[in-house]
Amino acid sequence: MNLELLVRATGLFCRTVALSQYDSSRAESDGLPIAESGASKTPKKLPATDAIFDNLHRQSARLNDGSIRRLSLDCKATVKLGAYARGGKTRGKHQASDHARGCTEKYIPCGMVDEDSGALHIHFGSAYKTSDFMVDTVQQWWESLTPAQQQRTQQIQLKMDHGPESSGVRTQFLNRMVAFVDTIGKPIHLLYYPPYHSKYNPVARGWGILEQHWNGTQLKDVATMLAWARSMTWKGLHPLVQLHQQVYQKGISLSKLAMKAVESRLERKPLLPKWDILIRPAA
Repeated sequence: MNLELLVRATGLFCRTVALSQYDSSRAESDGLPIAESGASKTPKKLPATDAIFDNLHRQSARLNDGSIRRLSLDCKATVKLGAYARGGKTRGKHQASDHARGCTEKYIPCGMVDEDSGALHIHFGSAYKTSDFMVDTVQQWWESLTPAQQQRTQQIQLKMDHGPESSGVRTQFLNRMVAFVDTIGKPIHLLYYPPYHSKYNPVARGWGILEQHWNGTQLKDVATMLAWARSMTWKGLHPLVQLHQQVYQKGISLSKLAMKAVESRLERKPLLPKWDILIRPAA
């Protein structure tokens, strides 16, 4: 190799080594701590994880004479409508697409299960997963109760994942919850599961059953989606399924001044302020 080619090859090698040493995405594999590399990862177990679960278990174990409605709330992954493969074997002699690229019609399922009666409610939203959609799901569940059931209810215990749309710091969600409590005149106790532990949320088991139930089915249109959801069984019962046509706006949040009034209504557990929140009706 002549001298000029040798210099070019050596220079290219040196530049490649230099760049790789400062590539933050490779820092961990090169033996550098995450903190030094500038990268960060959300820990899968918070220091308070055990305390959060202990609190959930204590609240669930409270003696209940039927006056406490114990509910579990969560949204499922977006359902895309069309001739798409959903795993398993496609029912009937139909050719399914192996991808959902170009899908224009999508629905967000929001589910809520009554832990004592086993009643499952599934609401399909035609827009986005938002705080308003989730609170509207709870509100429509309340409206589905008989007057006698509403009168007997003295408190609602609502278990959820600490997701971005319903977390203990999501301003619009907390604002809507305070308004809902004042409307029904009953306190609501918000209890959250720690991050990466959504599988323990009771409604998550309902999502697993639904996925198995319509596995292999081509959900080509809304009617097919709703029919399959209604035909599943959860603890021997068919779910109550509804379709929301309202288009919800994303990104709604309260100003600090507005949130100050909402925050004054929240009774946060001192040691778990984001994971245990009690909201009482206005005096």
